[in-house]
Amino acid sequence: QVQLVESGGGEVQSGRSLTLSCVAEGPGSSLDFYAVTWFRQVPGAEQEGVACIGRSGGGIKYGDSVKGRFFILRDTAKNMVFLQMNDLKPEDTATYYCATDFGRTCASAGWEYDTWGQGTQVTVSS
Repeated sequence: QVQLVESGGGEVQSGRSLTLSCVAEGPGSSLDFYAVTWFRQVPGAEQEGVACIGRSGGGIKYGDSVKGRFFILRDTAKNMVFLQMNDLKPEDTATYYCATDFGRTCASAGWEYDTWGQGTQVTVSS
């Protein structure tokens, strides 16, 4: 069973940067096979898609609220997917999750995933 593990969250001031990491754990697990999505959630609110990267590293898409500030990339040698977050704002405060539906490409509309990790908390202070 594939388990996704996120790390890299923390508390930063507005305008700063953070990079989140996602790795797959478990026998034979590899993120290299799948499209990976990052989404975030604030207690009491719906999940919000942030970014997605296809299996090949292409087909990247971003949520409107993070375009131009956040960047998703994968390192196949390390079997990891990263979310580089720049110019963070207080409204970016949330728990961030990496997720997949074990498909190869990102959804053309919306966000598709059914498996995610425990999340990592990002707090941005003004």
